[in-house]
Amino acid sequence: MNGSVQPAYFDAATAAPLHPAAREALLAALDDGWADPIRLYSRARRARLLLDAAREAVAAEVGVRPDELMFTPSGTHAAQSAVLGALAARRAGAVLVHSAIEHSAVLHAAARGPAVSVPVDSLGRIDPDAWAKAVAEPDIAVAALISASHEAGTVQPIALAASVSPAPLMVDAAMSIPFGRVPGEWALLTASARKWGGPSGVGILVVRKGTRWISPWPEGEGSVNLPAILAAAASLQAVRATANDDAARLSALVDKVRTTVAATIPDVEVVGDPVERLPHLVTFSCLYVEGEALLHALDRRGFAVSSGSSCTSSTLEPSHVLAAMGVLTHGNIRISLHRETTGEQVERFLSELPGIVAELREKAGVVGL
Repeated sequence: MNGSVQPAYFDAATAAPLHPAAREALLAALDDGWADPIRLYSRARRARLLLDAAREAVAAEVGVRPDELMFTPSGTHAAQSAVLGALAARRAGAVLVHSAIEHSAVLHAAARGPAVSVPVDSLGRIDPDAWAKAVAEPDIAVAALISASHEAGTVQPIALAASVSPAPLMVDAAMSIPFGRVPGEWALLTASARKWGGPSGVGILVVRKGTRWISPWPEGEGSVNLPAILAAAASLQAVRATANDDAARLSALVDKVRTTVAATIPDVEVVGDPVERLPHLVTFSCLYVEGEALLHALDRRGFAVSSGSSCTSSTLEPSHVLAAMGVLTHGNIRISLHRETTGEQVERFLSELPGIVAELREKAGVVGL
């Protein structure tokens, strides 16, 4: 890569760059918020006040009561805790209903007991009738539906899914919470601070009043990383303050990616709903190209992207989300933009991508496309 070219980070769906508000809060908290908030001495009481203030701030952005929200070590931890805790607290039934495109944390929880997977269509959206039929069965303990897929970006009908589900609905809102509240009468909700520009190591778990839930972990919320939590709260407030403008700008850039990739590269499939989608994310698959090879080729040109299954760490296995949609899983690349992404970076990506794909196809012996 030319040293004068600024690298372009296009993997915000894994972790958005640390927001300046998070950095400022984190540095301040290292001096003022390091004590254990469960102790009784004065510095600990000060830490407790800071923790309570952070909880109130995040709860206000999510649209819930502060006593309904707890902090966890990660979004993955929160998602699995939500499902396992709801199953542990059930009065009747033991079956988990979930969409076929849930985060791996939910799928791992589902593997522990009886579960029903609801399929999605080619755009990545559940069939409302199939969902209603699945959740109406008598042995259902909890239902899980991601608000929008980390892979396809298609927005799910959360309000409708909650309205037809007699069992509590758990929503993984990691991808959508930076842009606004999740609608509907859901019972449990999870998210991850690093998706909105907060630090790693902070997740949130919301259990609404009246929802039966027992912590699957002996310490409940346990020991917390208070500086990271304060930074997460500050960054969520800052991100939400500019969410509408950021969403509009990033959505226009994603529209450009969707149309240009489809027009300039043969045998490529852009997946997900083109309209009812996350504003900052797009995935496409290139036939006759290995995803890993394309990822590394793009990295050498200064583009950081994701390939394989985004919610299965350290693997480049075919995406279970794309497989469930029945679309190409070969040579898939996910582009996820953020507040620091520029139009110039996207233009450079779109100008260089066709040549990169053509070169890889030629090396693989595929010509004449």
